[in-house]
Amino acid sequence: MPDTTPPADMESHAPATLVERLARALARAGEPADGDALEPMADTGLAHRHIWIRHAGGDRVARIPKQSQMRLAPRDNLAYQAACFDRAAAGGHTPRLHGVLPPDEDLPRGALLVEAIVGRPARLPDDLPAIARTLASLHRLPTPGRAERAPLLAPADPWRAMREEILDQARALPEAGLSPEARWLIEAQLRALPERLPDVAAMTTLISFDAHPGNFLIDASGRAVLVDLEKCRYGLPGFDLAHASLYTSTTWDPASRAVLDIERVAAFQAEWRRALGPAAAAHPDAALLACRRAMWLWSLTWCAKWRGAHRHDTDPGRRGEDWSAELSDSALIEHVRDRVDHYLSPPTLRRVMAELDAIPTHCTG
Repeated sequence: MPDTTPPADMESHAPATLVERLARALARAGEPADGDALEPMADTGLAHRHIWIRHAGGDRVARIPKQSQMRLAPRDNLAYQAACFDRAAAGGHTPRLHGVLPPDEDLPRGALLVEAIVGRPARLPDDLPAIARTLASLHRLPTPGRAERAPLLAPADPWRAMREEILDQARALPEAGLSPEARWLIEAQLRALPERLPDVAAMTTLISFDAHPGNFLIDASGRAVLVDLEKCRYGLPGFDLAHASLYTSTTWDPASRAVLDIERVAAFQAEWRRALGPAAAAHPDAALLACRRAMWLWSLTWCAKWRGAHRHDTDPGRRGEDWSAELSDSALIEHVRDRVDHYLSPPTLRRVMAELDAIPTHCTG
C-alpha cells in the first residue's frame, strides 16, 4: 500500500499542531477528546512523539511515530509495534495496548494508543534489580513455534543476524569523522566478533532490543515498567542485559544517568538469573559476555550511522527509517550529538574495552 504524503503544513515537531491533528484522528476513530485532555510530552526520543490523553477509562499515551527504526512502511510499522505490546503484555511489566490509529491525512504514520504509566525515571543503581526482574518477565515467556513468531523478527540464528546488522551499520564508519585511533579500535573489535555462538536455539526468547534504562518507569509499587516496545524480536536475552547496563546505555538518558562498576553489573545479572529461574542455565556467562560486546558494537556503529543520517532532509513521503534532525527538537539533537561524540572518542572506547576484559572475573553464574 502506498505511503500517505502529509499535508504541506505538517510539522511533526510543533506540539500544538500535532495535538489538533491527533484530536481529529481520535474523533474519526470514535474516541473523541477535547483539546484540554491532550497534553504533549517532552521530546526525548528519536522515533516517536508522545501525547498524554486523559481518559475516563484510564489515561493513555499516543505514540506517534516520527519514523520506523525497523525500516517499515507506516501500516506495517504500526502492526509490528502492536505485536510487540501484545506479546510483551503477558509478562506483566509493560503498558497495555488500547488501540491503533491508522495512517491518514492528519497522522501520516498513524499512532498507537497505550496505557499511560504513572511513574518516575529509573534511578541507578538502586532500580537495577527491578529492571532485571522486568527483563526476566519477558525472557521467561514461552517462545512460540517458528510459524507463530511473525510479524516480529525471528532469525534462525539470532547471533548471526546481530553480527550482520552490526557490520551493515559499520559501513558508515569511513564517513563518520572518526579519529584514526577510534576507527582502528572499533574495527579491531569488529574483527574479533565470533561468527557463531553455540546453542543459540536454546537461548532464543522474546527480547526488547531497546532496554536502556531511560525506557523504564518505576511505578508506586516499585515495578519497573518497560514503556518502549518498538523493536521487540525473538533473539538472545544477553542483548537486553547488555543494553540495560553498558556504559553507552546507562549514560544515555539524563534522567537515569549512572556509571556502573563491575560489581553492580555482576549483581544485576545475578538478579536476572534468580528471576528467570531454571531457564537461566541455558545462558552461560560466555554467551552473555559475547552479547555484551556485540551490543556495544551495535551501539557504536549506530552512532557512526547517525552522524551522517541526521544531516539528511526529512523524507517527505514518511517512508521507513528517517533520522533527520528536522523531526526532533534541537535540544534533543544536541544531546544525542554530545553522547555520540563521547561514545566514539578513544578514551571512552578504551574505558568500555577495559570493563569488558575485566567482567569474566566478576560475573559468574
